[in-house]
Amino acid sequence: MISNMALGDFVPEWRPFSAGTTVIVALLATYFIAYQLSSRKIDPREPPVIVPMIPLVGHILGMVLLGGKYIKNLGLRNRNLPIFTLPVPASRIYIVADPSLAAAVQRASKVLSFTPIIPDVTERVLGLDKATMEITRKNLDPGPGEERGFLADIQDMVYAWLGPGDYLGELSLDAAREMRDEIAAYAASSSSTSKEPTDLLGWVRHLVTVSTAKYLYGPQNPIALDPQLEGAFWDFDHGLGSLLINILPSITASRAYAGREKLSAALQEYLEEGRHKTGSKIIQRRVDIALDHGWTLPGIAREELSFLFAGIVNATTSTFWILTQIYADRALLAAVRGEVESVLARDGPRFRLRVADLKDACPVLAAVYRECLRLGSDTYSTRLVKEDTLLADRYFLKKNAVVQIAGGVIHADRSIWGDDVDTFSHRRFLDRREGAKGAVHPAAFRAFGGGKTLCPGRHFAMNEILAFVALVVLRFDMRPARGERIEVPRKNDGVLPVHILEPVSPVQVVISERADGFARDGLDVEFVL
Repeated sequence: MISNMALGDFVPEWRPFSAGTTVIVALLATYFIAYQLSSRKIDPREPPVIVPMIPLVGHILGMVLLGGKYIKNLGLRNRNLPIFTLPVPASRIYIVADPSLAAAVQRASKVLSFTPIIPDVTERVLGLDKATMEITRKNLDPGPGEERGFLADIQDMVYAWLGPGDYLGELSLDAAREMRDEIAAYAASSSSTSKEPTDLLGWVRHLVTVSTAKYLYGPQNPIALDPQLEGAFWDFDHGLGSLLINILPSITASRAYAGREKLSAALQEYLEEGRHKTGSKIIQRRVDIALDHGWTLPGIAREELSFLFAGIVNATTSTFWILTQIYADRALLAAVRGEVESVLARDGPRFRLRVADLKDACPVLAAVYRECLRLGSDTYSTRLVKEDTLLADRYFLKKNAVVQIAGGVIHADRSIWGDDVDTFSHRRFLDRREGAKGAVHPAAFRAFGGGKTLCPGRHFAMNEILAFVALVVLRFDMRPARGERIEVPRKNDGVLPVHILEPVSPVQVVISERADGFARDGLDVEFVL
C-alpha cells in the first residue's frame, strides 16, 4: 500500500557535495557577500561607488601593482563622475576628478586636512623613531591661540620664507649662481667636447643635485664631501613607494633603505659638527625650530633628508622634460633662445639677467614650463576626512576616509585641455591665459597642489628651473645620439606619483657648444633681482 511505501521510493537518494564543489560554492558565496559589501553606500548621498573586480581588496591591489596609472585609468573611464568612491578594507577613498570639486575640497580645510596624514607618511619614509613621532603628532592643526606643534611652526616658516619677498629673491640668486657655476665647470671640462652620448636625465640629475646641496646646505654639505652619496640619494628616491608600504623595508626596499641610512648618517655628522651654520638661512632656521621642539640631532638629520628631497627631485625631472621638449623642436628652441637673449643686458664683458624676466618677459619659455608640468604631474592632493561632512552641499564623506584630488585625471581631461590633451603643446598656455577666452578653471592645474597645501616652494622652483634652462639653451646645442631628431619618451606612470614622473626610457644626446658661436668665449652671466 502507498501508506506503507518508504519515502525513499519517491525521493532520490541524497549524497553530499564533493569537496571541490563545496569549496567552489563557498568561494562564490564569499565573493557575492564581499561584492555586496563593496558596492554598498554608507549613505545615500555618498559619491557613486566603483566596485573592484576583486571585492574589498581589488583597488588596493590595483594601486600597488599599477601605481598611479590605476586611479588615472579609473577616472578616465568614468569621466561622467566628478567624484567617486573606492571601497577599501575598513575605509573609503574618495577620488575627486573635477576642478570645481577640487576647489571645494581646498576650501574645506578645517574638515578635510592633509596635516594628520603627514606623521604616518614621514615615519615610514624617513624611519623616524617613536620619541620623535610623539613630538611630531602634537598640536597638528592648532586653532587661534592654541599651543602650536612642530609641524605648524615648520610649515608656517617655510611658507613665509619661500613666499614672495626678500628671502625668496636671495635664495633664487644663490641657486641660479650655483647652477651657473656647475654648468660652467661642465663646459670647461673634457666631457663637453668628447662627442660621447650623454644620458640627459643623468646629466641634469648630477648638476641639480650637487648645486642644490651646495646652495641649501653650504660648501661642506654631505654630498660635496662624499660624492657617492649622490647615488644613495637617487636610490632613496626610486624606492619611496616601497618605503611607504613599510613591510620589512630593509629587505623589500633594500637599496632605498640603504640610501636613506647612508644619507641620514652623513647629515647627522654634518649637524653634529655644526656645518649647517655655513648653510642657507632657511636650513639654519629649520634646525633651530626642530631643536626648540625637542628633536634630537639624529631625528633632525632624517627630517632634513626630506627637505633635500624636496629641493632636488622635482627640479631635476621638470628640467629634464623642458630641455627634452625644447631640443626636440628646432623652431621651439629658436623661439626660447630668442626670448632669453632678448632679456640679457650687456655689462662690459658680462651679461646681466634678471631672474624675474625669465617668467615675466619670456612667455614661450614659461608656457613650456607649465605644459611640461601638466604632462608630467600625476600627483594626488590628499586629505583626511576629520568628521562626517557634505562636500559642496551634495556629497557625503565619511569620517576617517581619505580624499584624493586626482591630478593625473584632471590633467588628462579633454573637456578641460582639448582633444590634443595627450600631446605636448605649449601654445595651450599661451592661448589660455587667465581671463582670456577659453581659460581653464584655476584648480585644473595640479602640479603644485592647491588650497592650504599649495606647494610653498612653487615660486622658487620656477625661478630655479627657468634659470637652469636659460643657461643651457644659451650655451649648448644638443643632438640625438642616433637618428635625426630627439625622440620624447613616454612618462613612467606605473609608479606611485610622488613627484614629476620620469621617462620610461633614457634620452641619449650629444651636448656641444653652440654652433653659431654665441658662447664661443664662454658665457659670463650675472643674475640679478
